[in-house]
This record gives sequence, structure tokens and C-alpha cells, in this order.
Amino acid sequence: MPAYFSEASFRFLRDLARHNERAWFQANKDRYEEHVREPFRKLLVDLQPALTEVSPHYRADPKTVGGSLFRIHRDTRFSNNKAPYKTWQGARLFHERNRQVQAPSWYIHLQPGNCFIAAGVWHPEPDNLRRIRHFILDNPGSWALATRDKAFRRRYALDESEMLTRIPRGFPSEFEHADDLRRKNFVALRNIDDATMTGPRLRSVLERDLSGMSGFVDYLCAALDLEF
Repeated sequence: MPAYFSEASFRFLRDLARHNERAWFQANKDRYEEHVREPFRKLLVDLQPALTEVSPHYRADPKTVGGSLFRIHRDTRFSNNKAPYKTWQGARLFHERNRQVQAPSWYIHLQPGNCFIAAGVWHPEPDNLRRIRHFILDNPGSWALATRDKAFRRRYALDESEMLTRIPRGFPSEFEHADDLRRKNFVALRNIDDATMTGPRLRSVLERDLSGMSGFVDYLCAALDLEF
């Protein structure tokens, strides 16, 4: 299989972190297109068949506007950090109904020393957060299968960056998965080393991850009444 990214991809992103200004980016935009955006778009095209096998309701869309790729431009309107560009490139493999409702997704992150793949719901809206928590309470066995399977736990970790200090009000503290109800995000992730990200095995590695995280995404879709 061909490699998608290279050391030139990382070199551009490292340079951008040092020169995060519009004039520099415009002068180096061809490097961004050649080494970051276009390889990512090709990767998305090549991942779609495997994604369709996992779920026919998910898309890896290579469109430059409105597709899977996040814009490299930052929204600085409400931030004290006025740097105009992100120093990473990310792509979301989204549910076909994502424009109508908040839905679980897969996410691929390209950044020197911090590449990873993730899946789930990041910062769920309050109603969806309640729905997921109640679904776990009502379906603990399926939650255990989706998140406690040995093969899953060997490869993925559940995000614990934002947790409530206590069990949410109205939920039983003696519940077997009570700690999971403290989560503010329902996301599984796995780090990818730079050598894999720039190597010829990247596509096959990511295809394995799409399959390996499918049970977790399926569970969250069920919690939110979405097709999988």
C-alpha cells in the first residue's frame, strides 16, 4: 500500500507552529496542499470502502468544503489566542445524518508526535448526554461488551480528560458502571506513532481501527436512536 503522509507533512506542520501567520502560510500554501491536505483527501477516498463495510451510514468525504476534513483556519473570534491556523490536520468520518442531529463519529488526527484515531461523541449536547447515561443504565451488559472486551481494552482507551467529581444526580451510586456515568465525553482513542502515520501500513492500520471501534460506535448510535 502507498504511504500517504511523509516527513514533509510533519515538517510543514512544525514550521507552521513556528510561523503561525497569514503571510507565511500564503507563501507556503503549496506545501500544505501537497503534503497535508491532498494526501489526507486520498486517504479518505481509500478508507470509504472499509468504512462502508463497517456501516453503510458513515462517510469519509474528501470534499475540500463540507467534507470530512476540518479547516486549517482557526476560529479566533472568541479566543485570546489569535493565531490564525491550527498546527494539526484532522478529519471526521461522519454519520449520514450528522447535519440533522449530533451523532457519533470517527476522527483521525495528524500532528507531529500526537497522531491518533478516536471514535465516539465529544462534548455531547445536554439532552444527548442524558440519553447516553440512561442507555448505559438500562443496558449495562451491552456497554460492558462494547467497552470491556479484552481486545478492545488492549488497543483503545476511554477518554478521561473531563469527568464529573460525583455520579450525576438521579443515578444510583451502586450501579456497576457508575464511574462511566461521570464522563462528559464518550470517546475511545488510540495513539498512532509517527512512523506508522508516515508508513505504508497506515491504511490497513486504520481499517483495523474502524472495525475495532465499531461496537463502541454502534452502541452510541443505539443510545441516540441512530442507524448503524
